[in-house]
Amino acid sequence: MKKKSKLFNIFIYLCLVIFALSILVPVFWVFMASIKTNPEFYGNPWALPMSFYLNNFKDAWAAANMGDYFLNSLIVTAIALALLLLISLPFSYILARMQFKGRRFVTSYIKAGLFINLSYIVIPIFLMLRDVSKSIPLALLNNRFVLALIYASTAVPFTVYLLTNFFSSISKSYEEAAYIDGAGYYRTMMDIMIPMARPAVITVILFNFLMFWNEYILALTLMTDPSKRTLPVGLINLQQAARGAANYGRLYAGLVIVMIPTLIIYILVQKQLTEGMMVGGDKG
Repeated sequence: MKKKSKLFNIFIYLCLVIFALSILVPVFWVFMASIKTNPEFYGNPWALPMSFYLNNFKDAWAAANMGDYFLNSLIVTAIALALLLLISLPFSYILARMQFKGRRFVTSYIKAGLFINLSYIVIPIFLMLRDVSKSIPLALLNNRFVLALIYASTAVPFTVYLLTNFFSSISKSYEEAAYIDGAGYYRTMMDIMIPMARPAVITVILFNFLMFWNEYILALTLMTDPSKRTLPVGLINLQQAARGAANYGRLYAGLVIVMIPTLIIYILVQKQLTEGMMVGGDKG
């Protein structure tokens, strides 16, 4: 029995190693390609670069406007995360801790939102914004705040679901002690519950950051102005330009620019992410 268990563990470890290599090798290759000259890249794509050729990053950042796209993505993602947390934190706390008429319906409604794919509602959103823009003098298309608002609203179901499960797992004794000390619902939520839910909050921030940062279809549809494009849309344009100019070093430098923020954030919060997913998924 022990021998079978040991063999099974070895098999699992091998699968994990293969899975890790399937991710790390392409990422490493992209980093290496981003610091190569064109002759080095076409000569042997798998060879290590002779030197760090950083002009690819300069070209991608300035000549290909990746700097402007980066700023647009940063603004949209920051606004979307702020709006999402502003809505989801109190909403989740209320669903987890308060009993009210219609609570079960609201919970089911939120869970139903988990099955809505963003790509299915892109065209209705575009048509709605276009028609509203015609009726009233508001520029709802090519508007970074509107894009951020849509991102936040589509992420509410997953965020509320995870945070509600986490809040439900916290002992009520902390709230009872706060009420004895004279704290109201708002102060209890802000000073006690949210700090205790930090792993779950970091988890939803990371997951939604990845979704907002890498979203392509909605940004492509709603942001037709070149100056308002986000990084994923700009990266596709850079890819098309690289094919015509045969400058793949600049293309891979653009890919690195897109990847770096997500890698840095994940490295910083990986411990809290694991804690948040373990506790947040305990209840449903």
